Amino acid sequence: MPREKPAAERGEVPEVVEVEEKAEEGGQAEAEEQEERWARLLPELLSEVVRRVEASGGERWPARKDVVSCACVCRRWRDAAVAVVRPPAVSGKITFPSSLKQPGTREFPMQCFIKRNKKNSTFYLYLGLTTATVDKGKFLMAARRFRRGPHTEYIISLDADDLSQGSNAYMGKLRSDFWGTNFKVYDSKPPYDGAKASSSRSSRRFGSRRISPQVSAGNYEVGQLSYKYNLLKSRGPRRMYCALECPSTQETWENSLKSKFQKPMGTTVLRNKAPRWHEHLQCWCLNFHGRVTVASVKNFQLVAAADPNDPTGSRDEDTVLLQFGKVDDDIFTMDYRQPLSAFQAFAISLSSFGTKLACE
Repeated sequence: MPREKPAAERGEVPEVVEVEEKAEEGGQAEAEEQEERWARLLPELLSEVVRRVEASGGERWPARKDVVSCACVCRRWRDAAVAVVRPPAVSGKITFPSSLKQPGTREFPMQCFIKRNKKNSTFYLYLGLTTATVDKGKFLMAARRFRRGPHTEYIISLDADDLSQGSNAYMGKLRSDFWGTNFKVYDSKPPYDGAKASSSRSSRRFGSRRISPQVSAGNYEVGQLSYKYNLLKSRGPRRMYCALECPSTQETWENSLKSKFQKPMGTTVLRNKAPRWHEHLQCWCLNFHGRVTVASVKNFQLVAAADPNDPTGSRDEDTVLLQFGKVDDDIFTMDYRQPLSAFQAFAISLSSFGTKLACE
């Protein structure tokens, strides 16, 4: 009798494969059924569940992760969490990753700190959880410095272990010129409908072949920073100037979670607050109200620049919108207010770490 051919050669599917496929389909169907069961809750009941979780003492991390867990159940739970949880500008709390690109509060600064690792040129941003100058904190973002020919780039990511432009955790970057005195801030996502990605080759995330249609292939310029040239090395503090596209506080929280706005945003112009010369200490001084304890050329405070087109002078030039300063060898505080977001404040602070060939 001729030998019977194996099932694979006869074009038949082995029973083991069929069983595995059926088990996989059954598990997927069970997961979908489980998700539908949670999604079928009455809207009133669902909102009440999220509201009670929000009010159950989750004012600070790590207890606040319960609210995030609710938003991760399914789309309906996410929409309910968005309706209950207030934006950072109102609540003063950072809850979702999209909160990092939303304006901070106006009444009091959002207190954060940065830890630097000189060995691998990495910087970690944490949200302060107590009133202490530096505590354990809640991790928010990380950045790594790369040398790209004559330029320096700081890649900003939600993942401290994946600091690349091809990552889904990629948030944006900061890029300097050769002198280290001019910087551009790029966002990974379009800041508003119709925004065009920067055309320069250096601003592209990927090559001609895109990895995923859901991942943007370009970067969007949302700000510029500059340090005044000081070629003569004259004595004096650094002078900074920033022009940023800040998100509007009038946008709804629902739109903000989409990380995109319906219209272009206004430009916010900032300048460094001028320090005063202390005769006794023989140095330039700023009042950081105890948040900075070590003298450094990197320390700065930014305020709103005067608008020459506004004769009433409605802009408050005394309120510090961002302050950054040193408290230890590799630890720096970073406090920001509206209209700046944590992402923008972090990018501006990173510019202070760069080597500036033409600045004192």
